Amino acid sequence: MTTVRESEIMKEKYVLVTGGIGLIGNAVRRKLEDRGTRVIAIDRIAGAIDGRDVLECDVTDVHGLHALARRFDISHIVHCGAYSGPMVSPDHPVQMVQVNIGGAANIGELARIVGNVRVVFAGTATAYGKTPHGPVHENTVMVPDSMYGASKAAAEHVLNAYKLQFGVDTVSLRIGWVYGPRRSTSCLIRQMLLDGLAGRTTHIPFGPDFPQQYMHIDDAADAMIAALDRPDLPQQAYNVTGGSWLSFGEIANIVREVLPQARIEFGQGDDPGDMRQEKFDISAAALDLDYRPRVDLRDGMLSYLDWLEHQETDR
Repeated sequence: MTTVRESEIMKEKYVLVTGGIGLIGNAVRRKLEDRGTRVIAIDRIAGAIDGRDVLECDVTDVHGLHALARRFDISHIVHCGAYSGPMVSPDHPVQMVQVNIGGAANIGELARIVGNVRVVFAGTATAYGKTPHGPVHENTVMVPDSMYGASKAAAEHVLNAYKLQFGVDTVSLRIGWVYGPRRSTSCLIRQMLLDGLAGRTTHIPFGPDFPQQYMHIDDAADAMIAALDRPDLPQQAYNVTGGSWLSFGEIANIVREVLPQARIEFGQGDDPGDMRQEKFDISAAALDLDYRPRVDLRDGMLSYLDWLEHQETDR
């Protein structure tokens, strides 16, 4: 028998956030709930983050996803559940394909079956691969040079095909390199700050002129929510970055400003583990999503440094 409480739950509209324990998924979930939006957050392992429960449901578990849809009235999906970067499990490309592409297909199918569901996909600028010139617009052909980039590009195409063939309301954001509080995976800003706190020298094996386009986690979450709130967008995909295109030498100088004891040494040449990309054009996101980065790199580093210091203190 359905209890009164279950009946009340089923009448409410919910946003389903996949990858709820991950960096972007958790940030989106917190911002949505803080404004009063009801959220169902899922991840492959149940748990809690920031005191908020996350349900166990892998995006490759199609039956689990549809069971959730029978229990909750889902009106929107924020799809962040995936391998989160080329540095995560690079020696398991088949698993990356199963999760990133298969998971996207499961989300598209879930939205098709439920009906009238908005899907916002956390894509990546890595999907472009090396870019020959700038500024880089969304119509630039994607030629990814990693299995991660390829899997995210393919996932974006899968969701767009659900839109074109079945009318599912999907949009993808091609997100820049995200840093900030709660990022614990490989990140050069994180490494420079941690080394500075520990009194170590950061040895960077490539040259200081290699460019990067970082964005603070708050800006990434705001962009996802802006896309969630605006139906009938004229584009299938949008570039979103922190608005800057700086060399690592310039980034290192900002690290030294916020952490004067930081010692950073560079090698020569390009980063062998990354591709050289020109500046991404984010004017379409500004026009259609009213997205404008709010956190400049210096302020973002200060917030990240504060979080890292508390993490070290708590150990």
